[in-house]
Formats: sequence, structure tokens, C-alpha cells
Amino acid sequence: MKKELEVCAYSLESCRAAEAVGADRVELCAAMYDGGTTPSAGMIRLARKILQHTRLYVMIRPRGGDFCYSDEELEVMREEIRTAREAGVDGVVIGLLRPDGTVDRERTAALVREAAPLPVTFHRAFDMTADHRQALEDVIASGCVRILTSGGRNTAVEGIDTIRELAALSAGRIQLMAGSGVNGSNAAELLAAGADALHTSGRSVRDSRMLYRNPAVFMGGVPGIPEYEIAFSDPVKLQVVADVLRNRQ
Repeated sequence: MKKELEVCAYSLESCRAAEAVGADRVELCAAMYDGGTTPSAGMIRLARKILQHTRLYVMIRPRGGDFCYSDEELEVMREEIRTAREAGVDGVVIGLLRPDGTVDRERTAALVREAAPLPVTFHRAFDMTADHRQALEDVIASGCVRILTSGGRNTAVEGIDTIRELAALSAGRIQLMAGSGVNGSNAAELLAAGADALHTSGRSVRDSRMLYRNPAVFMGGVPGIPEYEIAFSDPVKLQVVADVLRNRQ
């Protein structure tokens, strides 16, 4: 199986960087500091125009916070899937849990059916489950083609033992993609542990062009969020990971 590179992109600039390094896939998201939510319809359409050789997957997540959704939020997710399909995306990314920390298998399967024939990735909601072995079986049974995981830890390197176990348990039944903190220094190690794909943002930041800055106001209401930094996917960082993958083929 070919090892793949997915770039997590929060901007059109990052989409261009992913295309430039020959990434296999982009996961397009909004709201970085919420861990990713559904991007706007306009962003999806423009990203589709940029990504001529890279597959475009779109995050389907109506809000930040947990992954236990109401019936109304589920209907929002259905509508967002329809919007993404109409924009010509290649796949969608979802993750739904029950209050007890198990995969919401029935609702996940319902959204997989809604997305069909587009393939579906189950995102790092997987890392918030109570039992990763059972979660693996539930995600496979729901019809998802891929799991994004850090092995239940903050970074994939910290969770590498679990990633190794999941790779053995999955036995090729689903693609296992390692994500969170993936970079050129640990990419080979994660591939050796059995990851079928790597997920990275290649994140760098640049200073805002704003000259006047009001230190008394936090627009999100949370002190410490870097409101005068612009995050982007650094093509140099992405290229290093892409080169590791190519050397493993």
C-alpha cells in the first residue's frame, strides 16, 4: 500500500503549499484553535479550484468542544456534507461519540451513507474514546475508510505504541493515519510503527501586519490566543515530510 501525505489546511495559502509538495490529500478546516470545524462554502469552492492534483477532504464538524452531537447538530452535519459534495470535494472527515466514550456507530454510519459515494475519514474524536480496540472495530463497521489518530495522546509520537497496536489489529482493513505533531524528525518512526499515512500542517507563523494592537481586548474572549500571528503551512516543512514518504515507497 502506498504511504500517503495529508496536509491539514486552514487557508488557501496552505492549500497551495500542499499542492506544491505533491501531497496526496488536503483536510480543509476552519477554526484552528477549536481543533478544526467545517470551513465555509466559499473557502471550499476556492480550495477546489487550487487543488488540481491533490484530493480535497473537508472537515464536517459544526462546532468546537466535544464530539457528542444533538439531533439538530446532526442535521447541520448532513447539510454540510451535501454542500461539500456539491462543491466537488473528494471526501469528508467526521467523528461522532456517545456520552460513554464509545464511537456513535449508528450515526457515523448514517453520515457515511449521506456522503456516499465519497469516502469518509474518522478524525481524532477516535483519540477521545474509552477503548481504542473497540473503537477501531466500530469505525470499520461504520464504513469509514480511514482513521486519523495520535494513539490517544497529545502527539502521535507519544501515542506511537498504540498506533503500532492499531496497525496490527486493523490488518489492512482500514487506512491508519498518524497525526498531531508529525514532522520531518519523526515521520520515518511513525511509518515504521505501521502508519499508512501521515497528517501534518507544517505549521509556521508570521507576525500580523497590524501596527496598532489593543492589548485590552481578546476577540475570542480567551487570553493567550495569539491574535496577532498568522499561521500557515510552511512548504519547507511539508517538503521534508513528503521526502521521507517518497523514500519509503
